[in-house]
Amino acid sequence: MKALIIEDELPSARRLERILKDFDVEILSVLTSVKSSINWFQNNKQPDIIFLDIQLSDELCFDIFKQIDITSKIIFTTAFSNYSLKAFDYNSISYLLKPINRLKLSNAIEKVKEIHQKDIDLEKFKKLVSNFKIDNFKESFTVKVGKKIKIIEIDRISFFYSLENATYLKTSNLNYIINYSLSSLENILNPEKFFRVNRTFIVHINAIKDIIAYSNSRLKLILNSYNESEIIVSRERVKDFKNWID
Repeated sequence: MKALIIEDELPSARRLERILKDFDVEILSVLTSVKSSINWFQNNKQPDIIFLDIQLSDELCFDIFKQIDITSKIIFTTAFSNYSLKAFDYNSISYLLKPINRLKLSNAIEKVKEIHQKDIDLEKFKKLVSNFKIDNFKESFTVKVGKKIKIIEIDRISFFYSLENATYLKTSNLNYIINYSLSSLENILNPEKFFRVNRTFIVHINAIKDIIAYSNSRLKLILNSYNESEIIVSRERVKDFKNWID
């Protein structure tokens, strides 16, 4: 069986790739974005199965289906604990919540094998795609620490920040690099908990220790366990920030 992994969290993709080797699945490629996926499909024969994350580095994965007529079997891999995803659990389509359980992965692959000769109900699938909306938010991130993969729960994260074209998440005492832009994070983080205060920082509300008036009608944030640099709420975001914390 030939497979394609479309997943923007590389530690998750590599873990999935290792597990799939035990199931005699050949991985054709690992892609991280809608753009790269569309390009791949335009130049390659479709695989038997696609392991597909919902939130990719540039857009939601469903934008792929707007340009490519997918005929492969699909298993969604996602960190969104969204019960509406059960709507996708029909015929050739299944979903797995991260971190992926080996037994559930095995069951999903067996399901794909059983219906390998059946036709996909593309019209039903396209209707589901057109109506799909994420109404839950990301609950954890996977990061690579040496040779290990670590799961960071969302409430352990104090803030996200960008530095030299990379994005990091910060816990109380450690920094981890992640494969997301701040713009994409804004779409998958709970807006009740996180706020983008400027071009560089997205902060968790529980990480804020003090708020101080600053020059030019801006605000300065003092965060718990962080004093490496000043975090300033940009002037155009101050009003929304005040509404957020109110």
